[in-house]
Amino acid sequence: MKVTEHLERAKGKTLFSIEVLPPQKGKTIDDLLHVVEPLMEFKPPFIDVTYHREEIIYKKRPDGLVEEVPLRRRPGTVGICAALRTKFNVDAVPHLVCGGFTPEETEDALFTLYYLGINNVMLLQGDADKNPKSVHAKPSAYKYASDLVAQVADMNRGKFLHEETENEMKTNFCIGVAGYPEKHFEAPNLSNDLKWLKHKVDCGADYIVTQMFYDNQKFFEFQEKCIAKGIKAPIIPGLKPLATKGQLTTLAKLFHIDIPEALATEVEKCKDDRAVKKVGIEWCIAQSKELKKAGVPCLHYYTMSRSEATIEIARSVF
Repeated sequence: MKVTEHLERAKGKTLFSIEVLPPQKGKTIDDLLHVVEPLMEFKPPFIDVTYHREEIIYKKRPDGLVEEVPLRRRPGTVGICAALRTKFNVDAVPHLVCGGFTPEETEDALFTLYYLGINNVMLLQGDADKNPKSVHAKPSAYKYASDLVAQVADMNRGKFLHEETENEMKTNFCIGVAGYPEKHFEAPNLSNDLKWLKHKVDCGADYIVTQMFYDNQKFFEFQEKCIAKGIKAPIIPGLKPLATKGQLTTLAKLFHIDIPEALATEVEKCKDDRAVKKVGIEWCIAQSKELKKAGVPCLHYYTMSRSEATIEIARSVF
C-alpha cells in the first residue's frame, strides 16, 4: 500500500513510522530484524530503509603503491526492503539518491523495486561525493532530487529512458521527498528553499518527510509557510532523540540544525551519556505529544538502527 493511502485510511489518527539503516558489511540482516521486531508493537504501516553512495578507500598494494578502491559499507537496501515486507508484513520505503548513479542505473533499480511489489520510494539528493576527483568517481545521474522525482513520475506515466513512446506498462510509485524546517544548508533562505520544495511536489512528489528538528515551533512555522506556498502534500515530521553529549555539536554540524538553548542546557548538566539519553528521550516525548495533539499525519523516528529509545518514546506517545 502507498504511504499516502496509509495516511488517508488513518482518518486523522497520527501514525508511527521509523527509518533504519542497512547493516554494515560483516553484520547479518538478523541484526537489523532484531531491532525492528520490538518496534512492531506500535504497528508502523511503513519503514524507511536508507541508501548510501559508494565511498573511496585507499589500500596499499603488494608493490607498495596505494590504490583507490570503491566500497559500499551498507549494501542491500532493496533486499532488506523485501525481507522486511516478508517477515513483518509491512510496507518498506527504500531511499534512492542522486549521487553516483546514472539514469539507467536508477531506472534498473526502480524496475527491480516494481517487480518486487514495492511501490513507495523516498527520493533524495544524497550526500556529496567526498572524493570528486577520484579515478573511480562516477558522474551523478542528477544534481537535484527534483530531477529524480521527474524520472520516477515519468515511469509512472509509462515513459522510460531511450524509448520514444509511452508504454502500456506503467509503474505506480508513491514518491516521498525531504523537507527542511530550518532550510536546506545550500539554500540562501527558507523562502527560497520552499520554492524548490514546491518544485519537487509539482514534479510529482506525493508526501514530505522533514529533516530532524528539536523546536516544534520551527516545524509549525514551516508547515504554515508550505501552505502559503501552495504545497498541499502531507508533511510528516522527522524526529531523533539526542543520545550523547557529543551530538550537541555533531548533529548541528552534520545536519545544519539548531539545538534549542533549553535542551542544550539540560544536556550540558548531564554527567554521562546515560543521563543525556534520558534527557533526549524526555524531550522527544514532549515534542511527539505536542505534534500529535496538533494533528500531524505521522511521527517518523530516525532510529539509527537502535530501538531502545524509540520504544520508550512510542510507549509514552502511542
